[in-house]
Amino acid sequence: MNLLVSLKYLVALDDHRHFGRAALACHVTQPALSNALRALEAHYACSIVKRGRAFAGFTEEGERVLATARRLLHEQELLQQDLLSRVEAPRGHLLIGAVPTAMPVAARFVAMLQDRHPGIVPTLRSMSSVELETGLDNLALDLGLGYNERMGSGQLRALPQYSEQYFLLQRQPGGPAGLCIGTAISWAEAGSVPLCLLSAEMHNRSIIDRAFAAAGVRPRAAIESNSTVTLVSSVLSGRVCSILPGAWLALLPGQAALQARPLCAPQVEVPMAFMLHQSNRPSHTLAAALQMAQDPAWQATLHQAS
Repeated sequence: MNLLVSLKYLVALDDHRHFGRAALACHVTQPALSNALRALEAHYACSIVKRGRAFAGFTEEGERVLATARRLLHEQELLQQDLLSRVEAPRGHLLIGAVPTAMPVAARFVAMLQDRHPGIVPTLRSMSSVELETGLDNLALDLGLGYNERMGSGQLRALPQYSEQYFLLQRQPGGPAGLCIGTAISWAEAGSVPLCLLSAEMHNRSIIDRAFAAAGVRPRAAIESNSTVTLVSSVLSGRVCSILPGAWLALLPGQAALQARPLCAPQVEVPMAFMLHQSNRPSHTLAAALQMAQDPAWQATLHQAS
């Protein structure tokens, strides 16, 4: 048995919560993954995975093995980067998560980072705030871009980046193609139109609900989704409007007649930050990312993007 490979399969099972999807992510067959996990159980002389018709979680002992597996694989990645990298030329993988509303900013960041350091191979994932925080806590993620206001545990370190400001996006029938910035509209007024909003499990939705409550209205969403792309597509295809942060405006299609109206009364600005776990010893790739996150060139790009 290759212990590190088996531990990698165990972590993949935790990430995907499904035997078949974990096997696909590891580029092996499902029987090969299952056999490796059984060998791992035999090696440690304990049951690790709760088995049924489908994946049912981990045993108490399995949770301890899983936590150790993540630490060992993290240390293995650090060692590989130490051996392959120089300080000025980092090489290796970097896993970054971002909440959906911050994906345009995160995408620019990883593209600029990879352009500056071609040896870095970044992976960017769209995640809910809960998924992002869990990933940072168990070292499954190197870095996360999310809402600063959620950092209550003291286990996360933050690098402030920008503030989300919100716009009502609507079609402009008969208007010229492209996006125009319209006059400001109050949250109370915006609450009277049919809306496509992020679903309740997304933290952005709680921010929007708070703003509507402060304005004294409680709108009902006509469409809900956990995807910001769906919000844009729904506005383009139907009669609904949506609420988007400024970072998304630059990505809107130029052939459609759209209007983005700044939302006011109340004025909402939500701080966004890169986050990492306090105990995470930075790899060469993470150190390069943290350095760029505070670089004046990135900050200038960030100002334009958000």
